[in-house]
Amino acid sequence: MSTAVIILPTGTYRAGDFIEAARSLGVGLIIASEERHTLLGDEGFIPIDCADPRRSAEAIVEAGDHHPIDAVIPVDDAGVMIAAIASEGLGLAHNPPAAVAATRNKAILRRALEEREVPQPAFELAAPSSDTVALAEFVGVPVVIKPLSLSASRGVIRVDHPLQVPPVVERIRRILAVAGRNPNEPILIERYIPGKEIILEGLLVKGVLSVLAFFDKPEPMRGPYFAETMLVTPSRLHPEILEEVETVTARAVQALGLREGPIHAELRIDGSRVAIIEVAARSIGGLCGRSLHFGLLGTTLENLLLRHALGLRLNTRREDIASGVLMIPVPSAGTLQTVDGLDAARDVTGITEVVITIPPGTYVIPVPDGARYLGFLFARADTPLEVETSLAAARSELEIVITPD
Repeated sequence: MSTAVIILPTGTYRAGDFIEAARSLGVGLIIASEERHTLLGDEGFIPIDCADPRRSAEAIVEAGDHHPIDAVIPVDDAGVMIAAIASEGLGLAHNPPAAVAATRNKAILRRALEEREVPQPAFELAAPSSDTVALAEFVGVPVVIKPLSLSASRGVIRVDHPLQVPPVVERIRRILAVAGRNPNEPILIERYIPGKEIILEGLLVKGVLSVLAFFDKPEPMRGPYFAETMLVTPSRLHPEILEEVETVTARAVQALGLREGPIHAELRIDGSRVAIIEVAARSIGGLCGRSLHFGLLGTTLENLLLRHALGLRLNTRREDIASGVLMIPVPSAGTLQTVDGLDAARDVTGITEVVITIPPGTYVIPVPDGARYLGFLFARADTPLEVETSLAAARSELEIVITPD
C-alpha cells in the first residue's frame, strides 16, 4: 500500500475532502498538522509548525525513516514550502524549494517574471522610508497595493490618486501586524490592469503544464477591494485568448522554475494583452475544488492530485457539464449571528450544495482586513450562463445577520 503525507494547516477548509480522497484510493494516510483533526481515524499523525517550514519538513523526513512515504501533498499555501523541502529530502518528485518560495513572496515572483519578460503589471517596491507617492506616479495610477506575503485578497487595495497611497500603505502595514507578519516588510505597488480576470487551474508533470480548467470571474474585479465571489467553468472567452492564457502561464511557471504538481494562476485580459497577476504552487483554495470533476467517473480534484503525487494513471479531462462556485464574502465586521435562507438557496435550480463554513458566534472581518469567507455555493448546469444565473439566484436568497461591535 502506498502512503501519502497530507499537510493540513490549522483552519484549512479542505481536510475532509483530501482525507476522503485518500480513503477512496485505499492509500495509507499520515496527517502532518499543527493539531490533531477531528476527522482523523486510524491515520498516522506528525505534529508540525507551519511557521517553521524547514523544521516541519525535517519531521516528515524523519517519519520516512521509519515508514516509507510515497508522496507529500500540501492542501493550501501554508504547506507548500514544507512539502517542497520534505519531498526533496525524501527523494520524491517535487518543485525546487526556491521556486516555491518565489510563489510565496510577491516581490520575488515579480522579479523572476520580469527577468524572463513574462507579461505582468509594472511594479515598484515600497520600503518604510520610500516616497510612496512618487512610486505610484512612476508606476502610473490607478495602482493596486499589496503586502508581499498575505493571500486571499487580504490587504489588497486599489488606489486611483497618488496622494491616497500613503494612508493605504499604512493601513496595509496594520493588517500585516494583525496577521502576525512584519509590518515593515516592503509593500508592492503595481499598475492596475483593467479587463476581465481568469483563473487557470493546471497540473505540472515533469515540467509540462496540463490545463485542468479555466474559470471565468463573471463579476468584475475593479476594486477598491478584491474579494472573489463567482467562478464559472468552462470559460466563455475566445479559444485564441485561452490559448494565450495557457502560453503566458506556462512561461511564468518556467520562469519560476516550477516542475511538479498543481498550479493556480490568475491573469488579467486587457484587449489582446494577457498578464499574470498571481501564480501559486497549489490547487484552487477553499472548497472551490468541489466544482471540478474529471473523467467518466467524476473523479474529484483531490483524488486527481493524490493520483498524480503517487504516480498513478491520470485522466485530466474535465467533465463536459458546466459548473461553478460562489464564495460568500463577509459583508461587514462583527459577530455572525446566522445565515438565513439556506433551504431556499438549496432549492434554486442547478444548485448542488450550500456550505456555511463559519459557525454562529464567530467574529468576522471583511476583505481587505480579513481573509475568510462565510461559505460556498455550488452549481452545475448545461451552460456556464445557467450556472452563473443559478449562483446569483441562490445568493439572493441568503440573509446574513451580523451584529456590529
